[in-house]
Amino acid sequence: MKIGVNMTLSSRSIYVAVLAHKAESLGFESLWLPEHPVIPVHVTTRYQGSPDGAIPPSMSDMADPFVALARASAVTTTIKLGTGICLVPERNPLLLAKEIATLDHFSNGRFLFGIGAGWLQEETEIMGGDFAHRWSQTREAILVMKELWTKEEAEYHGTFYDFPLVRSFPKPSQQPHPPILLGGSARNVLQRVVAWGDGWMPIRVTPEEVKRGRATLDELAAAAGRDPSTLDITVFGQASDPEAVQRFAESGATRMIVRLPSTVSDAALTELEQMAAQVLS
Repeated sequence: MKIGVNMTLSSRSIYVAVLAHKAESLGFESLWLPEHPVIPVHVTTRYQGSPDGAIPPSMSDMADPFVALARASAVTTTIKLGTGICLVPERNPLLLAKEIATLDHFSNGRFLFGIGAGWLQEETEIMGGDFAHRWSQTREAILVMKELWTKEEAEYHGTFYDFPLVRSFPKPSQQPHPPILLGGSARNVLQRVVAWGDGWMPIRVTPEEVKRGRATLDELAAAAGRDPSTLDITVFGQASDPEAVQRFAESGATRMIVRLPSTVSDAALTELEQMAAQVLS
């Protein structure tokens, strides 16, 4: 079982370079950062992660994941660098393809592309996304990026994106492109993984749910002519519990991401050490 760590970086966090170097030295396989470009002041959307549906104030103070991961890549050599998650409908896919390819190129192929379609309607719409059709838009954005990553000259003519032949370099180090891991448990998420992704990254799931997901994923992959063993399951945002590691491994997960609670002081480094002792035996 691969063990990664996810954390939220803010304007009060200690340097990401220090955290990344520490995580790599302790043996964590991967480092994951989330994103929220903006948080609208007035919303009606409820946040599922809090009892009253209120959005935590910390969500409005998140460092950009690609800038932070680029900084992390400069002080590390082996740890993989992931978005957990990138809100694809809120970004221009031509620019995003360039950012990802550049990061993957300069990190020698260490980027993992964790994606989602977003849950905060007001944010998605401010950033130019089509909330009602956000998964269709996400799919089309991924297809756009695959064209740009894998062809010397690429064009795309779709519902959400339309452009003539262009050139986009550098290309990613990973071939044909960095792994695309679909977050969440939305309806049809496993069908989407098989159709245009490389793995499933659920959050707030049990080992039993992962086991059922693994069976469904294997069945769908076989029917589509894909090798099921090439589709990863990454269980996201877990506590550093060694029993959970064992249970998720037995359920068919290939990676578990544990959450670092805080990054605002040097105490985060001690917390990382304690987490490593619990789950990296």
